[in-house]
Amino acid sequence: MDVKTAFLNGDLDEEIYMEQPEGFIVPGQEKKVCKLVKSLYGLKQAPKQWHLKFDNALMSNGFKINECDKCVYMKSTQDGFVIICLYVDDMLIIGSNIGMIKSTKKMLTKNFDMKDLGVADVILGIKISRTSNGLVLSQSHYIEKILAKFSKYDTSPVRTPYDPNLNLVKNIGHGVSQLEYARIIGSLMYLTNCTRPDVASSVNRLSRYTSNPGKDHWKAIVRILRYLRYTKNIGLHCTRYPVVLEGCSDANWISDTKDSNSTSGYVFTIGGAAISWRSTKQTVIARSTMESEFIALDKAGEEAEWLRNFLEDIPCWPKPVPAICIHCDSQSTIARAQNNMYNDKSRHIRRRHNTVKQLLSSGNPT
Repeated sequence: MDVKTAFLNGDLDEEIYMEQPEGFIVPGQEKKVCKLVKSLYGLKQAPKQWHLKFDNALMSNGFKINECDKCVYMKSTQDGFVIICLYVDDMLIIGSNIGMIKSTKKMLTKNFDMKDLGVADVILGIKISRTSNGLVLSQSHYIEKILAKFSKYDTSPVRTPYDPNLNLVKNIGHGVSQLEYARIIGSLMYLTNCTRPDVASSVNRLSRYTSNPGKDHWKAIVRILRYLRYTKNIGLHCTRYPVVLEGCSDANWISDTKDSNSTSGYVFTIGGAAISWRSTKQTVIARSTMESEFIALDKAGEEAEWLRNFLEDIPCWPKPVPAICIHCDSQSTIARAQNNMYNDKSRHIRRRHNTVKQLLSSGNPT
């Protein structure tokens, strides 16, 4: 469902005045102003007041807020459950039976001016396809728009998004089409955050040079476009099994001779599909491969703890949520996480060590 003119629903908590709109100024009263009775587009308070109004409407009808994500609302009864996911004015309604979904839509229509879009097929630019084995989330139509918009850079398709032999460094010369480079990065970042974890590492690396890209950076970003042409129909395939949340953590240690910071990465899956992923530059300098892997494991542990708490509030999810397994390919990192000894070699990562040990001891991620 979609809310029509969502920000006009908010109630103001303070007095706000605005200049008279053009075309409605009464002669002789040009210096008078208008006092706002309701929220209006353009106000700094508008998003907050709309969210408060929506919260109050759902809470008064028996819904509860997921404490880990304030935009997810849930309601459980003897007949079943219903979940509402809100993004500004767009919402996705999920329920265990059609009766609860219809009653929820009726309640929303009673409180707000709504538009019923029917069975979900596209939400926030993500296409939802139903198969015999589950759901497929893809953005093939969005990729086609990207390729059409930047078609002059696109050539033959390739099978990988990044050339490992290409050594990217900061450009100290004159930048090459900086605005166009930033537009492509912006388009790719939305794609990366929604359905394409396979290009997350490449986009993250290339986004570091947005301020002054050079020829090598353009060569690398065109390669991503070529890769998207080859894989535009790839998506996230969600099945019913396995009903297990697990993750993988990894890092590369100082791959750039000009930069001493490593890169962390993790991915979590449920039902065979990735649900959370990240590739980011580490904010501290790791002194060894073990330290870079340990920093990545610490970040993955933070995300695992949030995901576990999020699932605790989902009505249909089996309780209690079991411990989350995080796979790590570094034996030294695993040994460091399980070692309680304290020495001067690891004192600079003691906070991260304590965090990982606490998660291990509490039965959270392992």
